[in-house]
Amino acid sequence: MFNKLVTKGILSALAVCMATPLFSSEINIYTHRHYATDKKLNALFTKETGIKVKIVKGKSSQLLKRLEIEGEYSPADILITVDAGRLQIAKTKGLLQAISSKKLNNNIPSHLRDPDGMWYALTKRARVIVYSKDRVNPKELSTYEDLINPKWEGKIAIRSSNNVYNQSLLASLIAHNKEKEATKWAKGMVKNFARKPKGNDRDQAKAIAAGIADIAVMNTYYIGRMANSKDPAEQDVTQKIGVFFPNQKGRGTHVNISGAGVTKYSKNKENAIKYLEFLASKKAQTIYAQANYEYPVLKGVESSDLVKSWGSFKEDSLPMNTLGQLNSKAVKIFDKAGWR
Repeated sequence: MFNKLVTKGILSALAVCMATPLFSSEINIYTHRHYATDKKLNALFTKETGIKVKIVKGKSSQLLKRLEIEGEYSPADILITVDAGRLQIAKTKGLLQAISSKKLNNNIPSHLRDPDGMWYALTKRARVIVYSKDRVNPKELSTYEDLINPKWEGKIAIRSSNNVYNQSLLASLIAHNKEKEATKWAKGMVKNFARKPKGNDRDQAKAIAAGIADIAVMNTYYIGRMANSKDPAEQDVTQKIGVFFPNQKGRGTHVNISGAGVTKYSKNKENAIKYLEFLASKKAQTIYAQANYEYPVLKGVESSDLVKSWGSFKEDSLPMNTLGQLNSKAVKIFDKAGWR
């Protein structure tokens, strides 16, 4: 009788263990992203693989500095940050390692990943021109270059030059138009400012709604987040602005990315690669696109209804690593132009 009870107890314990995910492995992620979408994806990854995800959040500059200080003792396996400029900085500082993955190479277009396999884009954001529906006829808009037209004097709102999104936009102008023309553009933009640059992308849209500016430059995903904000005032702002995709008759609209790379001293490299492959899968890309108003990097994945309502567009296919390589030149041009 005793033996039967013992056997029954062991079998019951085994059944419980088999029904419970065993976290025999893990990955540690340093990330700049801070969205509910990412929590959902991490939970789904753990459910499918049994690999536990540990997160350390922080600003990109803080995370890069932390990786430098920790060196080979860093627990981080993956760095996730925003914009190719920052990813290129991480590569240049020797904080990432090259990986090889057919899944990543098949799912992510070549211009959206590092040619040496150091980092890969996860999502895209288009940097567009937004305008006042009451005061601007979208037929007057055309290109980024045309924003220095005297007709826009005192009418443009945009973030400061230390913002990496603006640095990458200027880097793209350097790549396409050379330094002389890029410098001319930066100086022309300063002349057309409605106010001194300040605030984040949302604040530029708010400046239009308040009548301070007529047009602004900002990332699309912020518009989606404002439209679905719990703050009625932010929702109201999005009703007053329109979205225009510049340079459609030429190279296309500038896009920037959020992306990730495996850290140089990762202790869980195989798991880290599995995680990046998961984020590039159709399932994960659909969640990114539907829930966070970002554009997917995987072809064939549909954007949310709100994002689709802004219309389709031709995107600039300039290699993302070029933006990082030209970042320092962009910063110097901003300083020279007096763009603070």
